[in-house]
Amino acid sequence: MAHTDHRTMRRVLRREIAGTIGLLTDDHDFRAMRRYRSFAFDDHTVYLQQVEALLKSRAAQGSHTTLALFDPEEYAEFCAATGLDPEAPASRTRFTAELAATGPTVPYDGSPLATLLPALVDEAVRQATWEYATTLLTRLGPCRTCGEDIGRAAFTRASDLLARILDTAPPGARHLVCSVSGPPETLVSVLHADETGDGTTELDEAEALEFTSVLALGLATSSPGGLVMRITAAGSADRVYGWRIRGAGLEPLTASEVFDAYCTDAESGDLISPEPGVDYCAPPHLGGESTAQGHRH
Repeated sequence: MAHTDHRTMRRVLRREIAGTIGLLTDDHDFRAMRRYRSFAFDDHTVYLQQVEALLKSRAAQGSHTTLALFDPEEYAEFCAATGLDPEAPASRTRFTAELAATGPTVPYDGSPLATLLPALVDEAVRQATWEYATTLLTRLGPCRTCGEDIGRAAFTRASDLLARILDTAPPGARHLVCSVSGPPETLVSVLHADETGDGTTELDEAEALEFTSVLALGLATSSPGGLVMRITAAGSADRVYGWRIRGAGLEPLTASEVFDAYCTDAESGDLISPEPGVDYCAPPHLGGESTAQGHRH
């Protein structure tokens, strides 16, 4: 009887343990892991099917599971730095535990793996973009004239501008895109801001942090870039408008400039037919000095 009670208690305890699965999302990473003899899979499709079956099984038992992005190159570096044997399954477990604490993750909520994989990749891109933008902002250092931290001042400025943009936007679901050009590549950040029934705006904190950091980088460095927003509301046409980064501020685009931007292929330069039911318009006035020069001497 006591032995049965112990087994029952262990089953209950298993439901209290949160788990993380380090996921190989594409064929390239999967092939890289096959160089380890202890890695048992030889087909990526079968591997994903088995992962999904395990996720469903754990969910049925009441267990919570988080998915993390498993990068074979980072795994090899982790093993080299810690002196672990990369062939040992326990080493992969240790690396996955590190990912759960510091890397991009998404919770398993019962959605198909085909839906969760893009979400996990998007989360990884968002985190990498935020880290890169933050690093560049930090490297700007203090102003030689007044000593103020340039990156921090730009982040404050970007936060203020984003708040004004959302405060002056019409009701509805807002989809914002900020792009900043510069070596070695263009940074692009996306933010979804949905208005709730009581008029407040719901933001994903991680999205907002990344978006603000990218905008701050453009403001601090006066890099070519811009911000566009699309508002979708029931019973009315979608509205699209935006701003270009000009100096340390934002300059509103005219309706024709927004139309040209949306109706021109970014790669080929060819014209694209405008979407039906979409109004391309000038943005509302943000109030204050949206095009102020910010931190300049």
